[in-house]
Amino acid sequence: MFVITTFLTAIESFLHTGGTILWVILGVSILLWSLIIERLVFFKFSYPKLRLQWLQDWESRHDKASFAALAIRNCSLSQAKISMNKTLPIIKMLIALCPLLGLLGTVTGMIHVFDVLAVTGTGNARAMAAGVSQATVPTMAGMVIAISGLYFSKLIEERVSDEGHNLADLLKYH
Repeated sequence: MFVITTFLTAIESFLHTGGTILWVILGVSILLWSLIIERLVFFKFSYPKLRLQWLQDWESRHDKASFAALAIRNCSLSQAKISMNKTLPIIKMLIALCPLLGLLGTVTGMIHVFDVLAVTGTGNARAMAAGVSQATVPTMAGMVIAISGLYFSKLIEERVSDEGHNLADLLKYH
């Protein structure tokens, strides 16, 4: 219990160091990672069932060569693509938002530094250090979250592409 309390205290201290913007970045990162985990769970558990249903529906058709059959096949492929890409645009938007929020944290931190300079002059380095820390920590946090999120976003995009091509190959149009 002591370890958990110490860990949470360290996180809270880190979040206070970065100012208000770091709390916003934390919220965005929680949302981002929730959506990424949801997509990974979808591909692990839900998508195989949906793919099996589309394959069974296609295999149960007697006509697989007409224009209507092609339209039904294309409809199934479109449904698959829509279900696989469901939250990907939101994930990409949140990834793009993280560095911008980090930049906003940098600007607000630098404003704090300039306020300290205006009030105390250049002699109070300790007061300026808090503002510099507030300026750099959100930038770092926004970039770390964006880079790691970008990796998983690309992973999900490749999975969507691979599964889409695989499903298209399985739904044979004669």
